Amino acid sequence: MIILSKLADYGVIVATHLATHPDRQENTAAVAMATRLPPATVAKLLKALAHAGLATATRGAAGGYRLARPAGAISVAEVVAAIDGDIGMTQCSVHVDDCERTTYCPTRPHWSAINRAGGAALAAVTLDDMISPFAFLPAAAKHADAAPETART
Repeated sequence: MIILSKLADYGVIVATHLATHPDRQENTAAVAMATRLPPATVAKLLKALAHAGLATATRGAAGGYRLARPAGAISVAEVVAAIDGDIGMTQCSVHVDDCERTTYCPTRPHWSAINRAGGAALAAVTLDDMISPFAFLPAAAKHADAAPETART
């Protein structure tokens, strides 16, 4: 099973929350309350998102955080990378020097292709997609849910 770190998961939650209110600046306490995450964790995540250029921070009494770009222009891959660094399925695919088998491992070249596919999948999903209830439904289901029910005879 491939699992994102808990911090990356929480980072996507925080960024998605900011995406739901693009015109509003929110402080750490408000984001923590809305997402039900610990304030210290939210503070760390917001700083990481700001450092990566995905969020902007304004100081002062009326300060807070907001997304630096529209939600449709920020991918889940960018959020994950802002929290965890390079995306990789295996340790050796990201930290080449940490593996003594690098020069003769028969699977190493294939992990690069797998990493690219996983990264492309995360890059294809935006924060705007994450806040849309219909983003991942098949087209027919989107239209069926949007259409009013007809009376049965």
